[in-house]
Amino acid sequence: MPRFSVIVPAYKVQPYLSDCLRSVLEQDFADLELIAVDDHSPDACGAIIDEAAERDPRVRAVHLADNAGLGRARNAGIRRATGDYLVFLDGDDTLAPGSLRAIADRLVRTGEPQVLVFDYARVDWTGEAVRNVRAELLREGDPEGVRQVFRLDQRPELLRLLMVAWNKAYRRDFVRAQGFAFPPGFYEDTPWTFPVLFTAESIAVLDRVCVHYRQRRRGGILRTTSRHHLDVFDQYDRVFRFLDARPELAHWRPALFQRMLDHLGVIASAPDRLPVAARGEFFRRAGAHHRRYRPYGAATPPGRARWRCLLLRLGARRAFQLLRGADRVRRGALALALVGYARLRAIALWLHYRMQLCRPLDPRLAVFAAYWHRGYACHPAAIEAKVRELAPGLRTAWITTPEYAHTLPPGVRLLHPGSAAYWTALARARFLVNNVNFTPRMRKRPGQIHLQTHHGTPLKHMGLDLRDRPAAARGMDFGELLERVDRWDYSLSANRHTTLVWERVYPSGYTTLPYGSPRDDVFQHATEDDVARLRARFGIPAGSVAVLYAPTHRDYQRRSVPRLDAERVARALGPGFTLLVRPHYFHAPGVGGGEAGIGNMVSSGGRVLDVSGHGRVEELCLAADALLTDYSSIMFDYANLDRPIVIHADDWDAYRAARGTYFDITAAPPGPVSRTEDELIALFATGAWCGPRSAALRAAFRARFCPYDDGRAAERVVRRVFLGERHELLPPVVPLAERRPAPAAVRTAAAPVRTTAVPIRTAPGPVRTAPSPVRASPATSPATSPAAAPAYAPPPAPPACPAADPAVPLPHRSRPH
Repeated sequence: MPRFSVIVPAYKVQPYLSDCLRSVLEQDFADLELIAVDDHSPDACGAIIDEAAERDPRVRAVHLADNAGLGRARNAGIRRATGDYLVFLDGDDTLAPGSLRAIADRLVRTGEPQVLVFDYARVDWTGEAVRNVRAELLREGDPEGVRQVFRLDQRPELLRLLMVAWNKAYRRDFVRAQGFAFPPGFYEDTPWTFPVLFTAESIAVLDRVCVHYRQRRRGGILRTTSRHHLDVFDQYDRVFRFLDARPELAHWRPALFQRMLDHLGVIASAPDRLPVAARGEFFRRAGAHHRRYRPYGAATPPGRARWRCLLLRLGARRAFQLLRGADRVRRGALALALVGYARLRAIALWLHYRMQLCRPLDPRLAVFAAYWHRGYACHPAAIEAKVRELAPGLRTAWITTPEYAHTLPPGVRLLHPGSAAYWTALARARFLVNNVNFTPRMRKRPGQIHLQTHHGTPLKHMGLDLRDRPAAARGMDFGELLERVDRWDYSLSANRHTTLVWERVYPSGYTTLPYGSPRDDVFQHATEDDVARLRARFGIPAGSVAVLYAPTHRDYQRRSVPRLDAERVARALGPGFTLLVRPHYFHAPGVGGGEAGIGNMVSSGGRVLDVSGHGRVEELCLAADALLTDYSSIMFDYANLDRPIVIHADDWDAYRAARGTYFDITAAPPGPVSRTEDELIALFATGAWCGPRSAALRAAFRARFCPYDDGRAAERVVRRVFLGERHELLPPVVPLAERRPAPAAVRTAAAPVRTTAVPIRTAPGPVRTAPSPVRASPATSPATSPAAAPAYAPPPAPPACPAADPAVPLPHRSRPH
């Protein structure tokens, strides 16, 4: 029988759940069982719990058939517990290191009390931890042990602590003997904690922070606007009924009454908790509870608390709010209000926009934008096209600057940023879609629906994770960022990795849509003829292996520095290859120059096409037979085509140190990895770029990052967001093994390799010609290096790419994983 049963209920906490479970399993006190209860969560909580159970036998996974609520989920854990003591931990909180050992030691020193109370620290979205302001109440007494173990009537000041279940350890036989259980509804801790403390014959305290209590910006009970906050009255009714049933505890009624008033006052003082329509009911019920439970002769508190008590008793909502407002002004909030007023005055200068905000929303108008107004592109473009197909009753408009106006398809209304039409559309559109954020001056109106599509799967750090990355953040205002995030109603995700990152680095109350990448739908629908037309448009010779080189931006460099000598690489690959070069869109068109940057030939013995002026990266992917990139998110998109990918990671250590990344792409790549230009050339010379090992790496990568991209992502988005269909009615995801992406033009054989030696670079020093061996960098893993390749001496005949291993996708799951 374990010492502790740690019970973790989980519902819509997928960004935090792994950290929560890890904080328990990595404790230096291992005598525990972790009972993780999936409260029928619609996100990946169930999968995260199952994965933890597979890795650690101490984890017991419990999946509830229906969403029962926090209280009943805890009860499910209690029924399965076998430990001496019960410890509750919410799925978005964590145990501090060493906590269970400290609790275990304290239990032994105090003689196995029925309840042990320990401390906590609040952790806000910045990561700052602040200890409980009433920590002094947990002082453990003098060294002689006086009052080390006590009943509540010996230390009634403990009632001033936060009345929650997760800052205590409970002896399981005590809980079972008393029949304690959690009720349904909000504030379920109230009818658990008070009876436990009133009843316990032996209580001890531990003056140590054991729980890090996460203060979520959105999504937690304290941040949710809901009528469920009225449940607090039913919960206090339960506690008073408990006292009625136990006359020996009747002396606790005055203390309970006062704590109830304090609790109701806190809820009444938080205007965002209650909907406007429920505030009157709250005060009426507060007055009724005051009259019903006020003990005869109860003292009236002094000072302003006296007036609060009186107003709650009378159910005087408006007077209570005026008093609360006066308190805020006294605490200095007037200065803050004046700052907000100045901002509103600045917004009011746009009189036209202000007037439009007074007009009703246009339910048929949808406004789209992408990449800071850089034309018709990315997920918003795919969704806009699908809106015109599936919802012809809607009108669409696109925000773009004049130089990108030509990218709009016929029939899509053009909006110039900052124009009167632009402000009118932002004020009145029912739907707002962007892959970045709209202007901070935009005001999100009730009834507007904001869909944030993002623009790629994150390898590099994003959002709040940039707080300690000044080179990447570049003065980013994180407070303003969070204000923009609060506008989002929906956030689009292509895989579970992305979902977990977005929900953590952009914390708010939006709904995640795990539907895939709409811009990649075309990969599943394009035909061989479509690919041929695109290749002809770009000037790719028939039969040539087209390699798309698409590097990413470096935050640690002030200007773009070429990572490869494109002409040298093209010469080394030979006439059977064509290199398509597309720099990151942050940088000006690159290697070729010329009109539109497409089709410019560089006479270098090979072929290099500058495609930096082509905005639709999906078309470049379709035309390319292989992708060469570094750390760009394009690799996640291109993986949907199931074509070879090569990673050139020459500055991986510097990039990772400057920007921060979520995983090591060189350890889990989608294909072979090179660290130097010579290694890169060798990968193509030996055929390793498209061999069996390349296919195996790509299959694992696709299983992890391409679970939903079956060609119907845009359809799912439109039907859910624009047409209001339920998630359950949307098209099921086609498993990876059943997908048939657009075929590559050159599929099985490598292009001819030059039969003459090529210049081999050394650093520093001039270019030299030598047939010296090309070896993998020591940092390159054996799985991704050409370790078995001979020295770079071209073979007498063009090598064929070995047959690719069949991809083995993960089992398809109907729920997000």
